[in-house]
Amino acid sequence: MLESKDSRRRFLGAMAAGAACAMLPLDHLRAGSGGQAPGRVLRDVLLVDGSGAPAQRTDVLVRGDRIGHIGRLPDADMRGLRVVEGGGRVLAPGFIDLHTHGDPLKTAFTPFLAMGVTTVVLGQDGGSPALPGTRHDAGSLPSWMDAVERAASDINIATLSGHGTLRRRAGIDDGTRQPSDAQLARMQAILEADLRAGAFGMSTGLEYVPGRYAGQRELAGLGPVIARYNGVAMSHMRSEDVDDVRASIRELVAAAGPARAHVSHLKMVYGKGEAAAEELLAFLESLRGPGQPLTADAYPYEASYTGVSILFPEWALPPGDYAAVLEERRDELRAYLQQRMTQRGGPGALLFGEGPHAGKTLLQVAEARDTPFADVLLDIGPGGGQAAHFVMDRALQDRLLLDPRVAVASDGSPGGSHPRGAATFAKWIEDFVIGQPRVTLEEAVRRATSLPAWILGLADRGTIRIGAKADLVLFDPARVRARADYVNPTAMAEGFDLVMVNGQPALEDGEVHKQRPGRLLRRR
Repeated sequence: MLESKDSRRRFLGAMAAGAACAMLPLDHLRAGSGGQAPGRVLRDVLLVDGSGAPAQRTDVLVRGDRIGHIGRLPDADMRGLRVVEGGGRVLAPGFIDLHTHGDPLKTAFTPFLAMGVTTVVLGQDGGSPALPGTRHDAGSLPSWMDAVERAASDINIATLSGHGTLRRRAGIDDGTRQPSDAQLARMQAILEADLRAGAFGMSTGLEYVPGRYAGQRELAGLGPVIARYNGVAMSHMRSEDVDDVRASIRELVAAAGPARAHVSHLKMVYGKGEAAAEELLAFLESLRGPGQPLTADAYPYEASYTGVSILFPEWALPPGDYAAVLEERRDELRAYLQQRMTQRGGPGALLFGEGPHAGKTLLQVAEARDTPFADVLLDIGPGGGQAAHFVMDRALQDRLLLDPRVAVASDGSPGGSHPRGAATFAKWIEDFVIGQPRVTLEEAVRRATSLPAWILGLADRGTIRIGAKADLVLFDPARVRARADYVNPTAMAEGFDLVMVNGQPALEDGEVHKQRPGRLLRRR
C-alpha cells in the first residue's frame, strides 16, 4: 500500500493543529469596531475552506484584510456592508504557488491572479532575487525584500534564499567543489541574515551552475541554519532522470538534516506509467519520519521548461571555455549531444521558448538549416536560452499529482513561454476535478492552499477561518478554463470571477483593479 490511512490522518491532523494554533485575537475584527473600513460580505457562497472539509453554503464577512465572520448573516446585519452575491459559486482561499519566477519590481503577476493565485514564492533553483541593476549573486536579498515591501505589488510575494547566490556572495568560484571552512562560514552567515530578514528557507538548483559543484559537506552545513529558523529546504535536485531520481531525493533529505525537505517539480524523466509513479511515491514515504514530512510539488504538464544547458555535459559548461571545448573536443561533444537528445525523445521533443528559434522545435530548426540537430546544438551552445523539454509521461505525472503530500505549483513566470505560468491552477481544476474527475473539489483546493501554506510556514493564509488573511477566490468550477498552450503560452485563464488579496479586489471579471493590494510576506 502506497501510504497508510493512519499516516495520512496524522499528516492532515498536524496541518489542522497548526492552523488552529495560528488563530488570532478577533475583538478588533468584529463588525462595528471603531476605525474599520466598511466590510464586504460574500453572500450565499459554497465555502471550500482549504482544509479539505466538506463544502458548505454560507456567507463570509471580510473586514479590513481579514476574515471577520463565517455564517449566515441576516439582511439587517448587512447594512453598511458591500455585498458580493455569490449565487452558490465556490469561495476558496487564494491559491499559493510554491515555485515561481519573476520580479515584482519589474513586472506584474496578472496571469497568476487570473488563475486564482494570490501568493507566489520566488528565489527558486538556487537563485535569490536582487535589485534591478545588480547581479543576483552580488545583490543583498534583504535589500531586495525591503524594496518590494516599499513598492506596490499586485500579489503577495514570499521568497527563499538561493544557494547558488549564497555561494557567489561568499566568494566561491563556480567550479569549486570543496569550499574552505571560512567560505562555508560566510555562506552560513549570509543565509542566516536572509532568514532573519524573513526568507522562508533555502532553494538549491543542483542541476545548474554553480549548484552542480556543491558537495554533501557544503549542503549539509546549511541545513541546521535553515532548521534554526524553521525554514524549508527546497530543491531542484541534482537529477530527475528515472535512474537517478531516488539518489537525488536521498541526497536532499541528507543535506536538509534537521530542516524540512521539499522536492521541487517532482517528476521522473524517461519513466513510464502509473506503477512507476507509485513506486516513487512509496520511496518518498519510506524517507519520512518524525520531524521530516518530506513534501513535494508538481505541475500538470509533460514538458519542463529550462535552459538548453541541461543537454550539455559538465565539462562543456561554465566556468569552462566553450570555444576551447569546441576546438579540442568537438566530436566528443557532438556524440554526447546526439545521444542525450535521442534519449530525451529526439529533436522534436525540444521546443525553443526564446531567441531566434522561439516557437520552433529543434527538429524544425535542423530541417530548415538542412543540418543535423547535434550540429545545431553545437552552434547554439549551453547559453542558448530556454526551451520546453517534452520528457515526461502523462500517466506517471498525473499519478504523482494525486498524492496527498504533493502540492500544485507552476514553476512559471509572467510572460514566460511555457503555458504553466498562466494556466497551471486552472488546468488542475478543469482536468482533475471537472473533465476527468480524479480528486474532489475540496481536496483540489487543499493542495493549492493549506498544503502549500503549511509547507512554507504561512500561519495566517491558506484556509478561510475567522482571523485569517482574506486572500480569496470566487469561481464556478464548471466555467474554469486553462486557455494557455505552447502556441499561445500567455493566454490568461478564465472562470475566476473575483480574486481578493488582503481583503481587496485585485481582479474582477477579468479586469485588474487599480489598487495593488499585495504585500511582501516575511517568515516570522
